[in-house]
Amino acid sequence: MKYYIIVGEASGDLHAANLIAEIKAKDKEAEFRAWGGDLMRKQGATMVKHYRHMAFMGFVEVAANLGKVLSNIKECKADLLAYKPDVVILVDYPGFNLRIAKFAHKKNMRVCYYISPQVWAWKRHRVYKIKRYVDKMLVILPFEEPFYKEYGVNVTFVGHPLLDEMSKLDTTPRLSFVHRNNLSEKKEIIALLPGSRKQEVERMLGSMLKVIPHFPQYQFVIAGVSSLDKNLYQRMIGDKDVRLVENQTYELLRNSSAALVTSGTATLETALLAVPEVVCYKANHISYLIAKNMIKVKYISLVNLIMDREVVKELIQKDFCEENLTKELECLLKDGKKQRRLLEDLDTLKERLGNSGASKKAAEAIVDMIK
Repeated sequence: MKYYIIVGEASGDLHAANLIAEIKAKDKEAEFRAWGGDLMRKQGATMVKHYRHMAFMGFVEVAANLGKVLSNIKECKADLLAYKPDVVILVDYPGFNLRIAKFAHKKNMRVCYYISPQVWAWKRHRVYKIKRYVDKMLVILPFEEPFYKEYGVNVTFVGHPLLDEMSKLDTTPRLSFVHRNNLSEKKEIIALLPGSRKQEVERMLGSMLKVIPHFPQYQFVIAGVSSLDKNLYQRMIGDKDVRLVENQTYELLRNSSAALVTSGTATLETALLAVPEVVCYKANHISYLIAKNMIKVKYISLVNLIMDREVVKELIQKDFCEENLTKELECLLKDGKKQRRLLEDLDTLKERLGNSGASKKAAEAIVDMIK
């Protein structure tokens, strides 16, 4: 069978790569063509375009790059017609993928959506497009299944694929990680996760770096991604006392005492590794004002959304500043009672996300729908 997968960012690349591996285990003749990343390519997918050429975030940024976005959509449609897949698998990235869903549906292609757009938070009208153009919705958050069922969508909760990733982590000793990255054996680590997209790093990292002088007894380490130019990080780091490690985010977190994390999938990854965190978010001012009026949820982090209460502190827009970051980070590091309560909450979070095996369940559902 021929599978066409579309991903728009790093986390989608990871989950799609795991999905490909599970599909290959069930369909020995499987072929994959994709818009995605390096992890999907390693699993054997023929890459049409890398997500680094697609990842525009925010209303203003998308508008500024509208020509590129429309060109990508046109290219994708043409490629779909030429490839004639048995199923189109869309992974999050709704602005792009919902247009492709409509096109594929009208061309009588089967469409599966794996990892839902956050339609329950904003742009709820998109659920009607999903019902009309998507044959199967595979969701990874427990509250998404009842949400979609209310609208009559064919939906299945498969569990969260991050639990599969957590189960695969090795137990490399701390000293191995420390020595490999020229870190201090004596100082505890604070991780900085500024995001995986250029715009995020440019907007988030500078403020995160300002807390370093307030914690001289700790060493700060940035979780970098190789898909971004290393000069971007070095330019922002300058002469600050901080290290950069690339493509070692999970290992960095496992060896960290706390983390400052840009809102997104990384907040959940950090929580599942039981690392105390402060969730950070700052957007273009106009984009933020638009989003503030449109988003209908109490929290921005997946951790708090799943728990339906504030488990981790969120510093958004003006609150994301040196003073607040320092205060919240100090509280995480020194308040033993808060640490214990946080770890108990994170255990509950894992239970709510269901058991491991999300990628396998998703692969089974997809293969079954095209037999």
